[in-house]
Amino acid sequence: MELLSPAGNPEKLRAAINFGADAVYLAGPGFGLRAASTEFSPEELRNAVAYAHERGVKVYVTVNAMPHEDDYPALVAYLDLLARVAPDGLIVSDPGVILLCREKLPGIPLHLSTQANALSSAACRAWYAMGVRRIVLARELSLSEIKEIRKNIPADLELEAFVHGSTCISYSGRCLLSGYFTGRDANRGDCTQPCRWKYRVGRLSGEIIEESRPDEPIPVEEDAGGTFILASRDLSMIERLGDLADARISSLKIEGRMKSALYVAAVTNAYRMALDALARGEKTVDPLVVAELESVSHREYSTGFYYGNPHDDPNVVSRPGYLGEKSYLAAVVGYDGATGLAVLEQRNKCAVGDEVEILSPGKCGRAFTVSALTDENGEPIDATPHPGMRFRLPVPFPVSAGDLLRRHTADD
Repeated sequence: MELLSPAGNPEKLRAAINFGADAVYLAGPGFGLRAASTEFSPEELRNAVAYAHERGVKVYVTVNAMPHEDDYPALVAYLDLLARVAPDGLIVSDPGVILLCREKLPGIPLHLSTQANALSSAACRAWYAMGVRRIVLARELSLSEIKEIRKNIPADLELEAFVHGSTCISYSGRCLLSGYFTGRDANRGDCTQPCRWKYRVGRLSGEIIEESRPDEPIPVEEDAGGTFILASRDLSMIERLGDLADARISSLKIEGRMKSALYVAAVTNAYRMALDALARGEKTVDPLVVAELESVSHREYSTGFYYGNPHDDPNVVSRPGYLGEKSYLAAVVGYDGATGLAVLEQRNKCAVGDEVEILSPGKCGRAFTVSALTDENGEPIDATPHPGMRFRLPVPFPVSAGDLLRRHTADD
């Protein structure tokens, strides 16, 4: 199974590739379904595809926004750019976009976004007839339903499924909340993620009150289907990869283009190790590998709807907010084996005496204490307070460029 990782910017793309992704997905300048901060400029896009292809990694570009009539001139120009860049696939959801992609980029495979909500073999065959060659399945499907779909679709139609990351409180991402609260349309790539905001229930009124909008209370109503409060649990299928293999999934997708480079590295690394163990015939995943997923920012984990019905279990969290993340301190840019000194580029402050870890591809975090720090000129320093500064750090084991330094917490 292909391991497909998110690439929200060039640093995250390098992290995904370094830590074991077979393919990455990203957005060019427009028409993806994440905020502009995760978009690659035309030059970055060209460089990203070249960098990935040099390392045998595929690149899929999102074109899954739902464009309005006046968006099409810009879309045509965007597809002209993608024709020159030549990624390995386009992630699409709108029928008009699909037909336009087939006309202008006939040699690039089309992958149907989960936003298009494919729930049956009949739907998959219809999309296949339109030229789609991979279906990113709706997250509301169970494994038994996926197996039935696989039996009833063409052999060369691939299935992709989410394996880890944030899920959505709306059906396959078709959400109006962002537009309702802020006027920013989630279905055109501008979601403000209101399902992750902080809410409380008014003591007297019983209305829901959002932290930054105390004067705009939201009535709570219940119908025959129940009352559902926002914020779904995060998905984690790392201990059930064999079930996904049995369902003949072609690609396992990690969500998280807006997460940190450390998140991308740690999650990709964990799933790479778990997939490699599965390929060796191992029946269980090393608990240390599973524990790596606790090191990143996340909400309570679950197996989503693979084993249950969303009407029976809406998959909402039992406590609000995110669980802790080990702070991303620096990226290794060089290492001198003779002296044991690593050169790193700062992301967050660390100091002499801190308990830290190095995350390397194919390994769980390795802990040690910062015994000394020097600046680029070899002068001793007590801490690394300046964003992006380079510094040297003695490491008690060999490391490589691309390894990441993170904080070690007391309960690890």
